[in-house]
Amino acid sequence: MTTMAPPLTFLLLLLRLAHSSFPEEPGPLSYAPLEVVRRYPVFVGRAHHSSQRQELHIQTVLQVNRTLYIGARDDLYRVELDNMSGDEMFYSKKRTWESNKNDIRVCRMKGKHEEECRNFIKVVLSQHEGLFVCGTNAFNPLCANYTRDSLEMVGETVSGMARCPYDPRHANVALFAEGSLFTGTVTDFLAIDAVIYRSLGDSPALRTVKHDSKWFREPFFVSAVEWGPHVYFFFREMAMEFHHLEKVMVSRVARVCKGDMGGSQRVLEKQWTSFLKARLNCSVPGDSHFYFNLLHATSAILNMNGRDVILGLFSTPPNSIPGSAVCVFDMQQLARVFEGRFKEQKSPESIWTPVPDELVPKPRPGGCAVQGSPFSSSKSLPDEVLNFVKTHPLMDETIPLVGHRPWVVKTMGRYQLTAMVVDTEAGPHRNHTVLFLGSTRGTVLKFLILPSGEKSPTHSSVFLEEVEGFNPEKCGEDSVQARQLLFLSLDRPSHTLLLAFTSCLVRLPTARCHLHSRCMKSCLTSRDPYCGWTRGSTCSFLRPGTRLPFQQDSIEYGNFSHLGDCDGAIQQSLLIEPESLVSLNLLVASAVSAFTIGAALSGLAVCWIMAHKPGNRRHGNNTPQSTIQRQERGMLTSGGGMGGSVLSVTRQGGGDRPCSQGGETLFVMPNGWGKSGELDPGFLPTPEHTPQQKRRGLRLSDSGSGGWDNSQTYLGGSTMGLASPCPLPCPPHPSTAVYLTTRLFQGGGGGRHGGEERGRGGETPRQHYVCLSKPRGEKGRSGTPKSALRKSAGEYVYPMTPQDSPDRRRVVSAPSAPMEFGEPLPLRWPPQEGYILSSQCMVPVPPSSMPTIKGQQYVAQHHTPGPGRSQLRGALGRGELGELVDLSQLLSKKSSNERTHNGQ
Repeated sequence: MTTMAPPLTFLLLLLRLAHSSFPEEPGPLSYAPLEVVRRYPVFVGRAHHSSQRQELHIQTVLQVNRTLYIGARDDLYRVELDNMSGDEMFYSKKRTWESNKNDIRVCRMKGKHEEECRNFIKVVLSQHEGLFVCGTNAFNPLCANYTRDSLEMVGETVSGMARCPYDPRHANVALFAEGSLFTGTVTDFLAIDAVIYRSLGDSPALRTVKHDSKWFREPFFVSAVEWGPHVYFFFREMAMEFHHLEKVMVSRVARVCKGDMGGSQRVLEKQWTSFLKARLNCSVPGDSHFYFNLLHATSAILNMNGRDVILGLFSTPPNSIPGSAVCVFDMQQLARVFEGRFKEQKSPESIWTPVPDELVPKPRPGGCAVQGSPFSSSKSLPDEVLNFVKTHPLMDETIPLVGHRPWVVKTMGRYQLTAMVVDTEAGPHRNHTVLFLGSTRGTVLKFLILPSGEKSPTHSSVFLEEVEGFNPEKCGEDSVQARQLLFLSLDRPSHTLLLAFTSCLVRLPTARCHLHSRCMKSCLTSRDPYCGWTRGSTCSFLRPGTRLPFQQDSIEYGNFSHLGDCDGAIQQSLLIEPESLVSLNLLVASAVSAFTIGAALSGLAVCWIMAHKPGNRRHGNNTPQSTIQRQERGMLTSGGGMGGSVLSVTRQGGGDRPCSQGGETLFVMPNGWGKSGELDPGFLPTPEHTPQQKRRGLRLSDSGSGGWDNSQTYLGGSTMGLASPCPLPCPPHPSTAVYLTTRLFQGGGGGRHGGEERGRGGETPRQHYVCLSKPRGEKGRSGTPKSALRKSAGEYVYPMTPQDSPDRRRVVSAPSAPMEFGEPLPLRWPPQEGYILSSQCMVPVPPSSMPTIKGQQYVAQHHTPGPGRSQLRGALGRGELGELVDLSQLLSKKSSNERTHNGQ
């Protein structure tokens, strides 16, 4: 438990930091189940149940009293809102307006598809007890007047240029003001020339300056409203003032005077003289404001707290952090911005700066002409004023939002909010404001707007509900494009919402009070101003002005602590966000938990494996093979502290095997392979159990320093310790020998045989010797000496190098733990204990053949001490021992710690 405490503490700390660093937006207080939404009425283009369903391709919807006029592809529908039968709405009248064959042929010749060369109804406006309708007409726009009741065409068609877009995918706005049609759209086939256009009235037709990026640059028109003497157009476009930041999309509002008559014949003839535009500022305040730059929808001009305001729905760009916000703008403040300073760019390379007031001509450019003034008409304005307004349409100040903060902010969602409608008279007392927002996923979000105070302009919001508006069972194909919400409207008499998609129109009630009918607390905690707990112990929809007694406590402040729990009731107040991203707190907690638990489990697993691994080897590998391997490894490491390399040999067979006729001899060659024909495969590890390692060897340094070198040599083992006890006949070759006693390796122990002798009666441990020798002066058949020769690369070549053979087995030298050496013991030669390891074989040597030190006699029976190291070196120096090499320095304490770069 002590080991788990720090990770748990660390986890709790990170969770606290995550909670403080990633504040989350609250989810909806309730969520309408999909099975409830599927019962709502839907219009799919049928006149009755038995008629065939139509492909609508809805483009626009106009509501006039209790009637809907739906503009679709090639058809105009008239739908009575009261004409419903069960879960479907039917049209009462339908007018088909198709493009003629010639227009379709020309459209196809221009490279358009057959589905595009149709008549998409884009404009439906109410005018003089009739309808004004415009359609794309196969990329040749046309407009016509229709009656409301019978949808009969009145008069002739007129050109739809500058009144309706060519492409059904292009946005457009239109409204009638003072008998004239004001439109915002594009005027050409390629959608290059954007325009605000006035026509069809007593006033002359006017338009914006053509192909001037200071006036328009790729605008997307959103809405148009009439307020005072002006018509205001809301749109978004590429900002010219931020040209150094490449392409930046911003939201704008432009205005024109309804009584504008155009400029003189010299300047701005048949063009607007009152066109000005300003930027809309919808942002979250801070050290660096976070902007919502893309305008998607606006409300009508509303009167709230005695002020005319307009609400705008904004979002972030698609390549930014996803988010949407609702900002409110005061129309009085908006108008004052157009009375402020202008902004200009003195040269194409300079930045935009405010124009000093003294440089602004008189009368002020962009104003409306007033009757009785010196300039009663815009045509009489001086050329200086007209030229200034032509080159300075942009205002320097931005339009501030009410309260300096958005009313609603929704971020980290998988959708954008693109449609909006406001009910400023919600609730039984008509004293609440409810905001309905439509998303690109076909859902509707309902917010309750709460004022902060009577005189405070700031407001807060409560996320009441999220409703699934798109019905895939009735609307047809369920795709991202099909779920795009095109139109959102409020039918106040029936308290329903109208949602228009390309394939259907859905009608939703503003509230679903029946979902909370079984519990008073559930009803009141929904905080829905449309719902209340009535005397019949049920949650009911409260119509405005109702006289039924009801309870609707603390909607603004949500004080429900005095209410009891809902015993056995199904509560619908679920904090569900089906279209939102996963909670950031949940993501951080999951990541930290996975890391902490994984690290703890990994540590425990490693400890368990390390604790059980030796036990498995002891209990699971109890075989003759492993026993022999441990004995042979112990003979080299059980003695007097020899460090370095240990030769690990594995015998495949079990038990002691009898000697063959030729004996058994073990050789280790320079490349680690045994000599072909002279190795017993039983002594060697199999390839699958032996890793491939780099060739290693050792030799004495030529400088006589006693250090290790990387050159190659070969090692032999005493027949008493490493090799077989069965001698082989050795041809009598004069050789240079080096004698090493096994006592230096084993501290006097006799290895395997020494252990046996100790077990036979406690005799004095016998000493064993190793003789390393090589023939002198003998040459091979080719004349090459059999002694080692150095190649140009520094590698030695030995005459005993084996030939290629598939029967070779690799012998691996594994490093053992380094240990300190004791003082080297004097060399002694007892009888019958010396062995010569030559390039051919290994045989015991009688005392007569052993070299003796000059002036001393060798007495085998009494084991007299042999010569000391100083005496042996003296003999070596005088040449009495031939080419005998002193290796004792390799066993000294100093040289035992010296290693090559390979670690030897």
